[in-house]
Amino acid sequence: MLPDYGTGSLADLPGSLLAALGLTEPNPLALDPAARVCLLLVDGLGADLLRAHPEAAPFLSALPGRTLTAGFPATTVTSLCSLGTGLTPGEHGMVGLMLAVPGTGHLFNCLRWTLPGGLTMDPGEWQPAPTVYERAARQGVDAVYVAPAEFEGSGLTRAVYRGVRYVAADGVDDIVARVGEALRAAPRAHVTAYYGKLDAAGHLAGWGGEEWLSELAVVDDLARRLAEALPPGAALYVTADHGMVNATDKIDAESVPALTEGVALLGGEARARHVYAEPGAADHVLEAWRATLGERASVVSRQEAVESGWFGPRVREAWLGRIGDVVAVPRDGLAITAPRRHPIEALFTGYHGSMTAAELRVPLLEVSTR
Repeated sequence: MLPDYGTGSLADLPGSLLAALGLTEPNPLALDPAARVCLLLVDGLGADLLRAHPEAAPFLSALPGRTLTAGFPATTVTSLCSLGTGLTPGEHGMVGLMLAVPGTGHLFNCLRWTLPGGLTMDPGEWQPAPTVYERAARQGVDAVYVAPAEFEGSGLTRAVYRGVRYVAADGVDDIVARVGEALRAAPRAHVTAYYGKLDAAGHLAGWGGEEWLSELAVVDDLARRLAEALPPGAALYVTADHGMVNATDKIDAESVPALTEGVALLGGEARARHVYAEPGAADHVLEAWRATLGERASVVSRQEAVESGWFGPRVREAWLGRIGDVVAVPRDGLAITAPRRHPIEALFTGYHGSMTAAELRVPLLEVSTR
């Protein structure tokens, strides 16, 4: 499936939230007016995953709502940037986890915000678009981000959360307390709370297992307590950045000669690979990856991915060089790993990034005290 850009994707949610707060913004999701909104962003809470285990999340499972799609790739950095800017991946440029920095020969990890050799990247240069939080703050809305202390001041935070008042919170009790304070502190408030442990459990142990279900129960309790803490005239929305699949098959892209010949850099991640070719080798790399992966993956050129609308209806010319010469998107349960360069990722059980329903579909659930 393709992301539902324009009518039902994560990029459509920020504008609708601002419109609900009374700002002059498009409201494609037709959200109702509210004086204060809280967005609980649960990393890895795919709509299909939640639907498969209602017994572990009775509160969330009973809430009204709808399903949205993440953008492509269905990964944290891309989705956070769409939520932070209201733009599709092709517009904001965060088109994957590890991307080539054009003209440098280096990969940039957009999550860890790291480049090799001590090189640095200016968040405002890599992601220059104004954020929805800056727009909200200019119009008198208190924009607050409640998240773990370790992320405060990080490159990714400065790229996608510019304009927020960062409030550090570690643990469910702390999140509930800080969100409640933020919602009550201003007549109009836009509060985002981030919870990341469900995604971590899915990566390490797989979604649907005991560890993941235990974390899902924590998320359910967190959502319930946030709903109970809503002041009058407020709305709580629960969504996610992506879903997940458990790997049933892995291929080591570093040990298969057909997948290394002519390849300068292997970027992206295991379920959404950006393959950067050596000069003059793009056609050969495309043919070799297609022949090797066969029906196990969709393997397309950069031009095909762009023209097919994978990154949205438009890709800014400045961002084209960040997209691989070849883009490989696994189907079913295949993970394309690189154990020598990325040994931890290669050991994962759960992965995301591709355009399967389990990875792309995310919930948008609502509780209101209007």
